[in-house]
Amino acid sequence: MFEVLNREKLNENTYYYKISAPLIAKKVMPGQFMLIRAYEKGERIPLTVADYDREAGTVSVIFQAVGRSTQKLAEIEQGQSLTDVLGPLGKPTHYGDCKKVAVVGGGLGIAIAYPQAKYLHSQGVSVDIIAGFRNKDLIILENEMKNCSDNLFIATDDGSNGRKGLVTDVLRQQIENGVKYDLVIAIGPPIMMKFTSLLTKEFGIRTIVSLNPIMVDGTGMCGGCRVVVGGETKFACIDGPDFDGHLVDYDNLMKRLRIYDANHKCNIGLGE
Repeated sequence: MFEVLNREKLNENTYYYKISAPLIAKKVMPGQFMLIRAYEKGERIPLTVADYDREAGTVSVIFQAVGRSTQKLAEIEQGQSLTDVLGPLGKPTHYGDCKKVAVVGGGLGIAIAYPQAKYLHSQGVSVDIIAGFRNKDLIILENEMKNCSDNLFIATDDGSNGRKGLVTDVLRQQIENGVKYDLVIAIGPPIMMKFTSLLTKEFGIRTIVSLNPIMVDGTGMCGGCRVVVGGETKFACIDGPDFDGHLVDYDNLMKRLRIYDANHKCNIGLGE
């Protein structure tokens, strides 16, 4: 049912899938995600919708094959079908009144930032995209980003493409040069979102971040995706994944993400 209509390998371990999912495509909005199960005994993988086409009935995702579940997902070929796709889940992004927006993405976070920029640009909002990568070989969606932005700034850690440095360096320079942003959307590694939010708080710019805690069922029942926002416990799957970047407890988020970094044995049958 959920046929992979197009499959592209964007770089060494990053893949783009366009999936037939008419009911999801009919309702999904930027900021929402899906749960994908590649095979019968597979893990549910939460992936933000990178693009959608309501008329064609398709949704697109971009993911890295870094663990067993995503590696198994990457084995699905064009023309084959996924076992399950559930969505759209989470709340759509609420932008409020904005005329000039900076969309800041780090690494694979660009896959989530891109639909935000595309939607805002289609609504007549002036959009600057600031995209950060470790090096030029990891850059994805460059042409797509150019097509949905007024200005595209690329920063690489090693200076192999664009400006050498961090996305926060570019954002600070833009602000200090007099660019007036109504809103900043920051999506990427938690440490990047943390320092982007600290920067925008310094200048009093409203900021939205998309959080990526450990998630199991995606419907608020397991509690695995809990985050602390404004001193209160929230569930990223039903209360988010977007939150006010100035209220997120990033240190708590990063600590929770490190829980399974080492010496963890999987007991849910992924080796079968």
